[in-house]
Amino acid sequence: MLFRHLQPAIVVALATAIAGCFNSTAPVSEIAGSTMGSTYSVKWVPVEGAPAPDALQASLEQELDQFDAEVSTWRDDSALSRFNALPAGSCEPMPQSVLDMVGLAQTLNTASEGGFDVTVGPLLKVWGFHRADGVQVVPEPAAIDDVLGNIGQQHLRIEGERLCKERDLHVDLSGLAAGYMVDRVAEHLIALGIRNYMVEITGEIKAAGSKPGDSPWRIAIEEPRDDERMASLIVELNGYAVSTSGDYRNYFEYEGQRYSHTVDPHSGWPVMHDLAAVTVMDPSTLMADGLSTLLLVLGPERGWEYAQDNNVAALFVLREGAEFVSRPTPLFEALTKSEE
Repeated sequence: MLFRHLQPAIVVALATAIAGCFNSTAPVSEIAGSTMGSTYSVKWVPVEGAPAPDALQASLEQELDQFDAEVSTWRDDSALSRFNALPAGSCEPMPQSVLDMVGLAQTLNTASEGGFDVTVGPLLKVWGFHRADGVQVVPEPAAIDDVLGNIGQQHLRIEGERLCKERDLHVDLSGLAAGYMVDRVAEHLIALGIRNYMVEITGEIKAAGSKPGDSPWRIAIEEPRDDERMASLIVELNGYAVSTSGDYRNYFEYEGQRYSHTVDPHSGWPVMHDLAAVTVMDPSTLMADGLSTLLLVLGPERGWEYAQDNNVAALFVLREGAEFVSRPTPLFEALTKSEE
């Protein structure tokens, strides 16, 4: 799963939902901008002593720029890109952000028996999901086999403050990056005394407290339709984050077969199952981000078992012919039942 491709299908719907559900007339501060190839938005209830919006935006964008210099795979001079350029058998000191995300990725990799893998970017290129010309193809088996030799998160390890690789791996953490930074921005706001806020980065969202008038922060979860964007559920957030992973817009069809961008790192072929999308609610945006991907990778049966065994608040959306059927876990249902 090269995670950059799992989240953007939800970004527009969720970002729109923030604006649409926000209808309080009382004073609320807001800033927005561009980051990680997409957008961010922060709304908060002002408090005495907090910086003005312009000053707060400047400080947050400084953090975002620093983070980009640490983990971006779109720039050659980032810390992660320099690591990716090293040969097999190399170790390199990494920023704490990279170590934190790789640490979680290792946990999720173990939980998914290797299905969650941050090294599969080269496989997606073979399948055409990273081609500059946008052409997507069914590759020859030999081309897949050539790439599989340098795939496998089990060949990645952390040694103190260093990241090490046994093979010529290319690591991409973009599926966890937005969740990580949402939590960082939330911590930044809390340090300034701001307790009532909503933070959104590339579709990953966390909110706490309430808007003026004690009205909740509300967001829409998108129905996974191929042809249009529709809100299927409105949820209220207070101290929780929400993340959705889905493969229903990033795919191609060839000779009547649908090929998803969600690739099995063991076989090198796209995963074939009926799970269209998974939404996860968790106090940690980073964890919600990772778990939504993990459950999508595991699929409708194994993912459901994992969510049940680990008490994950998740909403599974499955294809049944031309229709979609939603299946919430007990914790997800408990967190949202008051909103029905």
